Amino acid sequence: MTIRQTTLAAAFALAAVGPAHAHAEGLKPLQGQVIDLGDVSGVAYYTVERDGFRVVATLAKKDEDAVPVRVVVMLAPGQSMTLSIPHEVGIPPDAVDLIRRADTVLVHNKAAARADTVLVHKADAPVTN
Repeated sequence: MTIRQTTLAAAFALAAVGPAHAHAEGLKPLQGQVIDLGDVSGVAYYTVERDGFRVVATLAKKDEDAVPVRVVVMLAPGQSMTLSIPHEVGIPPDAVDLIRRADTVLVHNKAAARADTVLVHKADAPVTN
């Protein structure tokens, strides 16, 4: 099995742990969210760490034996990051924003006109950063 096949299999297995869309109570840490950026796709999830929410996104180009890219960021409340794929001049990029608001991580797909997906962590005790 190639690196790409192994990575995509792991990404889809992680995404299968939870639904790819938000439901009333949101998703829990370690549940995957499928990321679709046109020719590039993958999965994002987060874990609760002492210093914040550790958000991990693994992306690879579709239909190629490309090496996947993993992006890891620690988000404190109010912080965000954007994953994007550029296009020709004048055409907006395919982009996904990962936004932390309090104990919630929102995944906003800018390219699609759909609602935000909410990844929620219900802390037993307040999360201290």
